[in-house]
Amino acid sequence: MKTLAFCLLLSCSLAQAEVYKYIDANGNVTFTNVPIKGAKPMHLTPLSTYGNSSKNKPTGNAGSKSASTPDGYPNVDNGTQSKRDESRRKILENELANEQKALADAQKAYTDGAATRNGDETRNYQKYLDRVQKLKDAVTERQKNVDALRRELGQATSSAQ
Repeated sequence: MKTLAFCLLLSCSLAQAEVYKYIDANGNVTFTNVPIKGAKPMHLTPLSTYGNSSKNKPTGNAGSKSASTPDGYPNVDNGTQSKRDESRRKILENELANEQKALADAQKAYTDGAATRNGDETRNYQKYLDRVQKLKDAVTERQKNVDALRRELGQATSSAQ
């Protein structure tokens, strides 16, 4: 119980730590919580972690700005965003095509590798199993990449609509 109380007390004191700004002779700026000779304390206002700011709350008005876009955040017109979405979709499609080719190559290597045993693997079956497992892992990894790209393309397509 004493340990818990000590940890709570320590965490509270750390949350209220003073921050110092030190600029050396070369102009390098260092921020620290340890006072250094010549460092100036910075007086920072605490940030709210509860998100109870009235600016970020949706007002419910149909004509008001979206609650997900903070004030002062740059907005992009629909034409520009459509071009960006199209560019992103093309990049993802190219990546998917490349990954599908790599998957096909990995599957062929696995099929060919599992069908044959190398000379040193005839006596040591574990070497064969290890080699084939590496080939199988490569196929699995490529398949995961293809699946992830397909999911990403599905999200990119649905968000563009």
